[in-house]
Amino acid sequence: MIAPGLIWVVIAVFAAFGFIIAVRAARANSGTASDYYIGGRDIGGMVAGLSYAATTYSAFMLVVLTGLTYRGGIGALGFELIYFAGLSLLVIFAPRFWLVGKRWGFISPAEMIGARYGSRGLARAMAIVSIVFLLPYCTTQMAGIGLLLSGVTGGEISLFQAVATGAALAMFWALLAGLRSVAWTDAAMSVVMLVSGLLAVAFAVAALGGPAEFLGTLQADHAEWLTVPGPGLWSLPTFIALSLPWFFFTLSNPQVSQRLFILRDFQAMRRMILWVLGFGFVFTLVAVIWGLAALQLAPDIANTSMATPALLSSGVIPTWVVLLLIIGILSAAISTLDSIALTVGAMIARDVVPRVEAQNDARQILSGRLVIVAVVLFASYFALEKAAIVDQLAALSAAGLMVSVPPIVGAFFWRSGTATGAMAAIVGGAAVAVWLAIFQGVSVFNPVLPFAVGGTSVLLFIAVSIFTKPRANALDFQSEITDQLTYHRAW
Repeated sequence: MIAPGLIWVVIAVFAAFGFIIAVRAARANSGTASDYYIGGRDIGGMVAGLSYAATTYSAFMLVVLTGLTYRGGIGALGFELIYFAGLSLLVIFAPRFWLVGKRWGFISPAEMIGARYGSRGLARAMAIVSIVFLLPYCTTQMAGIGLLLSGVTGGEISLFQAVATGAALAMFWALLAGLRSVAWTDAAMSVVMLVSGLLAVAFAVAALGGPAEFLGTLQADHAEWLTVPGPGLWSLPTFIALSLPWFFFTLSNPQVSQRLFILRDFQAMRRMILWVLGFGFVFTLVAVIWGLAALQLAPDIANTSMATPALLSSGVIPTWVVLLLIIGILSAAISTLDSIALTVGAMIARDVVPRVEAQNDARQILSGRLVIVAVVLFASYFALEKAAIVDQLAALSAAGLMVSVPPIVGAFFWRSGTATGAMAAIVGGAAVAVWLAIFQGVSVFNPVLPFAVGGTSVLLFIAVSIFTKPRANALDFQSEITDQLTYHRAW
């Protein structure tokens, strides 16, 4: 076990470092909504890429994915590589998001979709549905912080103390300087996250006798974990059920797609994609190897989500590496929470509140800051309460957010798509998701769920659009950005 006092000292240093970055970021802000929510569209490629990576490769990796590897074996690598393959969508959609965002001043993805189809009501509906599925996901980040800090100290740091610490840091960084603060902190902490992960894996493998001995012992004692479906988790239906929604994560999750508005120029965009792909590939391998090492060094764990805390407190990893990794995981969870809070704030300020307020920068930033506080408090409360409905919605979030994918794809590639069709896809798909998961008890491990949700959204979008007409005030993204796409040699 790690001494709580030592962890508090390291967290204090971490907080002080974040405070310095946040203050410097605040000085760079000009006071506009665009500056607060998307960094004035002036974020460079490396910072954007590392921030994107820290946001998307959240505490999920070394808490959930490691646990899935511990429980089900190498199938977790295939699952995560499906998500990694989905990052290829950035090559197609990142240029389009950036061009239309710059052309019309969009700040939130919901605002972009509403303008494309000529319907503020559609933007509001997309924002509300996104919020319904994003807020419980915030709770899982808080829960991850609690599991980590309480686990490595044997409960001496309580769940309340861990959650309160995460909440305080998340609110401070996001409130003070918005996206710049979050992005700059992300960039620095993602390096800590990656380096500490590599070091921890290296020490774990060394403790098992080196790479050859590690693989040999794994093959001898846990051969089933190196096959598919393995010891039982990764059946083909389960693999499909979990992988399909995650393939579209880049488009479906607004806290991620909003990052495509923040880039300075096309060169920054290309660098961002390379940084995301490089970080993602390496860290995926780290998380999976870490889980397989935990299987050997900390066997017979009943709750596989505790695999990382168990391995960190096993005595195999040097204390200084443990502390670095704790800070990396903590910062990843806070980054995801901050990003979601900022995006939810932007959607409420731009898409949900009355238009007269949305036109005022000061009110828009104030609305967003109030929302950030509310989001963090919501996540903290339900992480402590462990409400069943929140757990269900959090598990459903990836499938539920798929409903926005057909309207997004149609916005750039199908001129005949209509506001009514997009509204039917979002509302109808969300209703099916909630009905199946909450009222019918269909598990997120059942492929019926993502296929039903995704299929309903696609069919409704196409069918309703065929029988309705585009609105007169709808934008035509295709014709407006064709020349720019050609100029930049984008696909």
